[in-house]
Amino acid sequence: MRVLTVVLLVTAWLLAPAAALAEPVPRAPAHLWVRPVEGAVTRPFDPPPDRYGSGHRGVDLAGSPGVPVLAAGDGVVAFAGTVAGRPVVSVDHAGGLRTTYEPVTPGVGAGQAVPRGSPIGALAEGHAGCPAAACLHWGLRRGETYLDPLSLLRPPEVRLLPMGAAASSAGVDP
Repeated sequence: MRVLTVVLLVTAWLLAPAAALAEPVPRAPAHLWVRPVEGAVTRPFDPPPDRYGSGHRGVDLAGSPGVPVLAAGDGVVAFAGTVAGRPVVSVDHAGGLRTTYEPVTPGVGAGQAVPRGSPIGALAEGHAGCPAAACLHWGLRRGETYLDPLSLLRPPEVRLLPMGAAASSAGVDP
C-alpha cells in the first residue's frame, strides 16, 4: 500500500504544473515572451524580504536613448504616463501578470491592446544608477507579488528527485 501511495504521489507531482511546485513564477513557454530591449542585464532582480522592504523589484537592461521598447507579451496597456516624474508604461497580461517599463516615453495609451514584440514607446534617459547611456527597468508582478521578469524568457525547469526524496517532501515514509 505504501508503494502504491508513493507511486501515486510521484505521478501527481510529475504531472502537476511547474509553477505550483516552486516559487510563484510564471512558467509559460518562453516563445510567448520577448525581451523589451536587447541590452545586457546591468542590475538583476533582488526581491524585498517583505512587502515594504528594500530590494530591486525588476531588472535593469542596458540600452540607448530613443530605442524602441517592446511589449514583452500580448496584453492590454493598463497605464501610460508619468509616475513620480518618470515616464512609465504598464501592460496587463493573461494569468494576472503585469509588466512595467520605465523610463519609457509612451507610444501607446491605456486600454490599447498590444501584441508581443510591438513597440510601446521609446527608452528615455534618467534611470538612476544606470552604467549605460540608458537603462530600462523592466518589472513583473502577479497581484502584489513581484517576480523576476527574466523568468518569462526561460523554459520551465524539470527536476526529478529520487523516490525517497519525493516521498519525504510529500510527507510519506519511503
